[in-house]
Amino acid sequence: MSDPVTLARQWIEGDPDPVTRDELQALIDAGETAELAERMAGSLQFGTAGIRGRVEAGSNRMNRAVVIRTTAGLAAYLESQGSGLVVVGRDARLSSEAFMADTVAVLAAAGIPVRYVATPVPTPLIAYAALRMEARAAVVITASHNPPEDNGYKVYDANGAQIVPPADGDIAAAIAAIEAAAEVPRLEFPYVSDQVAEVEPDLFAAYLDDLAAARPASPPPGDLAITYTPMHGVGGRFVVEALARFGYHQVRPVAEQFDPDGRFPTVAFPNPEEQGALDLAKAQAERDGSDLIIANDPDTDRLAVSVPDPAGGWRPLSGNQVGVLLANYILTHTTEPRPIVINSIVSSPVLAAVAEHHGAGFAQTLTGFKWIWNAALELEAAGQGLFVFGYEEALGDSVSRQVRDKDGISAAVLFADL
Repeated sequence: MSDPVTLARQWIEGDPDPVTRDELQALIDAGETAELAERMAGSLQFGTAGIRGRVEAGSNRMNRAVVIRTTAGLAAYLESQGSGLVVVGRDARLSSEAFMADTVAVLAAAGIPVRYVATPVPTPLIAYAALRMEARAAVVITASHNPPEDNGYKVYDANGAQIVPPADGDIAAAIAAIEAAAEVPRLEFPYVSDQVAEVEPDLFAAYLDDLAAARPASPPPGDLAITYTPMHGVGGRFVVEALARFGYHQVRPVAEQFDPDGRFPTVAFPNPEEQGALDLAKAQAERDGSDLIIANDPDTDRLAVSVPDPAGGWRPLSGNQVGVLLANYILTHTTEPRPIVINSIVSSPVLAAVAEHHGAGFAQTLTGFKWIWNAALELEAAGQGLFVFGYEEALGDSVSRQVRDKDGISAAVLFADL
């Protein structure tokens, strides 16, 4: 095996980005062999939904060269499967715009048609767009609730769910066969290519229409006073608009955390489960006399909830509590004669008891929504019933069939209804 300095020099030769080339060269010049060894220790592994890591130079990091090679491998895999449309979107992390441009440039140069959303957008909306447009795949540049230094590359398959074996292994093999990133064909101006176009501007309106059709028929809700934070992520205007559409007009955003900001300046870790992450929201809810606190993670696929504690202050609900409450609510109001609910093996078995009470089907899967939704599709194909709800203890909920993944927008609406 080559020494890390040799590997770093080889990587520099094949890296089209002058910023990361200089970054690696500076480490070589400074004799930082331990750091180089870590940065060049293989490649980020393409697995659960894609890749994710710290944004730095090197083969074992997230950077433009890694994104370009990953996209070239994905393109080769799609071409082997007959190709088709790919939908691409991104969050608001500092590197996401550049990574999305490289993704679009490589796909278009490979002759693959692309539809993209130009501005930062919640991950569930890209999953929704791909399913609505019958895309062959979707890519979202996001690191969800990871630290600010990270970014990622998430892939959805033709069925609208995240990729599972053997697709993930086949894509990983295709990536491994790609030569240096500098040799990968890319369009210089990808967004003016005939292969590339923006997703139609009515995407979110269509999402809300579909959510209205799927929303359980329950008594009209009162207009709750809700304190809301998107945690410096991309959910702000989308969640506020969704709540307003369904009758919630007293939504009071946490101003310091409302606008997308990839630096996440007010939190040590942009995950609503982390200690202290909701301190600003709790303080505002106390001042405003709110009935409910809801929060999303930065890419808006998770929902966190806090409720007033009779003893004073605010009580955060666990992901299991939110999931079981939503399951009971949906099963109480569903008109589906054979509903199915699913959670993962790391989540509470209480869901089985709730399902039994309502006469619903129940299943558990391996960890991850890729398994929950693929299991749901398999059960439906086998004639076992219709999937109506799934959740995972890490604040992920799937409350409607329009997004085959966890979705913090629709989950926020239904929890407010509850």
